[in-house]
Amino acid sequence: MSNFPLRLKLLLFLLPLYALLGALALAVRTSQPGLFIGAEVVGLGSLVLAGLIYHDLTRPLRLLAAGAAAIEARDFSLHFTPVGQPALDQLVRVYNRMLDALRQERVGQREQSVLLEQLLRASPAGIVLLDFDERVAQANAAAVQALGVSANDILGRPVAALPAPWGPVLAELSPDAPRLVRLPGGQAYRAAAARFFDRGFARRFIVIEELTQELRAQEKQTYEQLIRLVAHEVNNSIGAVNSLLDSFRHYAPQLAPADQADYAQGLTVSIARNTQLADFVAGYARLVRLPAPTPHPTDLHQLLRDLGQLLGPQSRAQGIRWHYELASDGPLTVFADSQQLSQALLNVAKNALEAIGARGGGNVWVRTQTQPPTLTLLNDGPTLSAAVSQRLFTPFFSTKPGGQGIGLTLVRDILSAHDFAFRLETQPDGLTAFSVRLG
Repeated sequence: MSNFPLRLKLLLFLLPLYALLGALALAVRTSQPGLFIGAEVVGLGSLVLAGLIYHDLTRPLRLLAAGAAAIEARDFSLHFTPVGQPALDQLVRVYNRMLDALRQERVGQREQSVLLEQLLRASPAGIVLLDFDERVAQANAAAVQALGVSANDILGRPVAALPAPWGPVLAELSPDAPRLVRLPGGQAYRAAAARFFDRGFARRFIVIEELTQELRAQEKQTYEQLIRLVAHEVNNSIGAVNSLLDSFRHYAPQLAPADQADYAQGLTVSIARNTQLADFVAGYARLVRLPAPTPHPTDLHQLLRDLGQLLGPQSRAQGIRWHYELASDGPLTVFADSQQLSQALLNVAKNALEAIGARGGGNVWVRTQTQPPTLTLLNDGPTLSAAVSQRLFTPFFSTKPGGQGIGLTLVRDILSAHDFAFRLETQPDGLTAFSVRLG
């Protein structure tokens, strides 16, 4: 019964009463006509009054139903006007104030949402918003570029499933512990996490800030000062020492014939070792004195053939075979400083030969494509770990015993000066690939 509509309940209440009243009126119709007419008038009047009472009773319900429908439709512009009944007018005022508050809150939220969208788009730092399940809910253009995935592929993806090294780092990133992330292309980023509350529950967002240029400037400033100081002191000392050692050759005839050969050999070895030390320091000095490139049209294919001829004897001695897979749709001409680009590629190729040489025998593949102009050097030497890949282009870092750690740093500086994007990493097929986009 409680689920019946109010109109039905009222009808079920009134119909028996009016049926009884009608039956009584019919019973006295002939005997007492005046009473019958009076009963009919009272009945009609009570029906009109019942209709008015029903209308007044259901007005608040209609008001509540209309208000509920407006709220459900998120239409906060609907307002009711007072009807002259104190209780109902109070309900109207409360409802209108509530809608005004909801409308203001909705407008404020919309403005904040628009502001957030604009900040995300305009921010030079990458921003990644995660949902409650640690999946990427939103990412701006800077974040997509840093993560190296397309905008469509990143949305809804678990943060731990992002490409290495991002996935493992960002999944374990805590708000109080920013991390420095280095990519195989030499770029460096600072990743920091924070939390905000959404509907009472905590969500994470991650800020990715590129530090490549700042770190490189700091690194270069540091090792420039160090190398200049060392080069100055070493060159001054070696020049004087070699001069003295060379003058000692005049004393060889004064020694016993049996000692002269050892004496001369000792002087030669000492002078050669000093010269090697000077060359060693000069290698670092050349790193800090790298001139700005003077780009000009360069035939990349011819540059690669010359590189193969230059390293041919060393490759044959190590049993390493070169495989050229050059683009066949015409010459590949790039706008670059041919001398600097040749030096950079020579350093990369020598690194590949040295890596393969540790085991003896192997292969080097040289691949090019014209759209976009890209060069890839691959080798089947030992693979690179993720930790090593992140540090390969760091000054003074080397995986080779006795390595100076300047070869790949020089490669990085040359290619960066040309605005050529590059990467050095081990592919899923086990081949280590150095790829550079030449334009």
